[in-house]
Amino acid sequence: MGQKVETRARLDGKLVAGVALLETDYVLFRGSGAGKQAPRKKLPFSEIQSLQAGEGWLRITHAGGSLELELGERADQWAQKIRSPKGRLEKLGAAAGTRLTLTGAVDPLFRRELAARGCEAVEAAPARGTALVFYGAEARRDLARVKTLAGRLAPTGALWVIYPKGQKHITENNVIAAGRAAGLKDVKVVGFSATHTALKFVIPLSSR
Repeated sequence: MGQKVETRARLDGKLVAGVALLETDYVLFRGSGAGKQAPRKKLPFSEIQSLQAGEGWLRITHAGGSLELELGERADQWAQKIRSPKGRLEKLGAAAGTRLTLTGAVDPLFRRELAARGCEAVEAAPARGTALVFYGAEARRDLARVKTLAGRLAPTGALWVIYPKGQKHITENNVIAAGRAAGLKDVKVVGFSATHTALKFVIPLSSR
C-alpha cells in the first residue's frame, strides 16, 4: 500500500531480482521465487545506519549488512522519505483543525496528540456524513461494528480501523474482510504504534 517497484537489489553484495516496497516506516525487498529460497529483507527506518542515493541506486547499511536497490529516478525520493518520515498524524490524515470521530478502544496518547494538533475530536457514535472515523477494535467480534460505521461515512470519508499487530485473535485479513463485507475498499496501512496497526478504508468511487 506504499510505493512498490519491480527492480534489482544487492543483498550483502549478491544481485537478485524482485520487488521493493517503501512503506511508512520500513523498506522491504522480496526476491523473485517461491518458498523459503526467495530472499527477503525488511528494514525498519529505526535500524538504518546510513543511506546514500546515487547513479539510480539507493544504498542502505544496517547492523546486519547492506541492501542496495536499483530505483532510477526514485532513489533520491526514497532517500528523502526515509530521512524525513511523516509523523503519525500526517500519515493518518489528521491535519490541524480536522473534525473527526473516535470510537472503540482508542489510545489515550493519540487523543492527546490530536488535541495538541488542534483537531476537533468527538468521542461518540459518528453522525451521518462524518468525514473521518478512527475505530479501535481489540478483538474479532469488534469488527461486526465496521458495517455500521461504514454507513455513517461521508461519500469521500475514511474509516481507520486500529487493531493489535501480530495477534492471532484479530488479523489483518480479518480486518480487510470486515471492511470489504461492509462495501469499503482498503487503501492504506500505517504502523499506528509499537503494538497496533491502522488500516484505512474508503467508499469505492462506484458507490459514492
